[in-house]
Amino acid sequence: MPDWLAVIILGIIEGVTEFLPISSTGHLLIPQNLGWLPKQGDLFDVVIQSGAVLAVLAVFMQRVKQLATTLRDPATRDYLLKLAVSFGITAAGGLVIKKLGVELPETIQPVAWATLIGGIIILILERQYRGKEGLSEITWAVVVAVAAAQLLAAVCPGTSRSGASILMAMAFGIARPAATEFSFLLGIPTLMAAGGLKIVSSILEGEAAKEHWGLIALGTLVSAISAFVVVKWLIRFVQSHTFNGFAWYRIVLGVILLIMAATLHTH
Repeated sequence: MPDWLAVIILGIIEGVTEFLPISSTGHLLIPQNLGWLPKQGDLFDVVIQSGAVLAVLAVFMQRVKQLATTLRDPATRDYLLKLAVSFGITAAGGLVIKKLGVELPETIQPVAWATLIGGIIILILERQYRGKEGLSEITWAVVVAVAAAQLLAAVCPGTSRSGASILMAMAFGIARPAATEFSFLLGIPTLMAAGGLKIVSSILEGEAAKEHWGLIALGTLVSAISAFVVVKWLIRFVQSHTFNGFAWYRIVLGVILLIMAATLHTH
């Protein structure tokens, strides 16, 4: 398969899965770790997520404008401060993770287990949330909890950054639409910073010259376009649906991956 075609496929996978509670990183690693698509490396997998974030910015443009033009409003300043603090905790934790040398897994088992366990946790949380309306205002406890959820997703591919942060906020009593908006807006600085840090690290470590930046740019563009379509749909979907369907998808996929991993190991 030509590299450009593999990159387009991976870009579509990233864009479609980034804001669904099924883990984009996990879905990027599955075809690469199983040898179905050429291995692209950590830089590619991290940077193309920045493209998906551009879709969030486009879809939430009215909300971003509203926040930008009402800075004198105490409620706006409070919301932006909470976004900033949650991002700050995530960024600090991300630097610690980098210092510890945590890298994306080369095998499929960790992704499979995270996918399976995450699906079960979604079902449990959705059952607890059933019938509750939730609060529309993000609390400080949620700010810290959502940051922790993002860090968990960073070290456990298959967890889902958006899914973990939305469900964590809901577990703390936040209404589904408000939890989704906070998660998506927080994803803008989080994923842009992760991509930027990865690029800078690549340059400083002398690895940049080895990268195919044209393919990375192509993957980023494709992920942005496909994410734009999914984000618009997901915003409407979460107003009236649970994540149970995604949970069962994760459970089935996790079981299939574990069976495949066991089969490959025995051959």
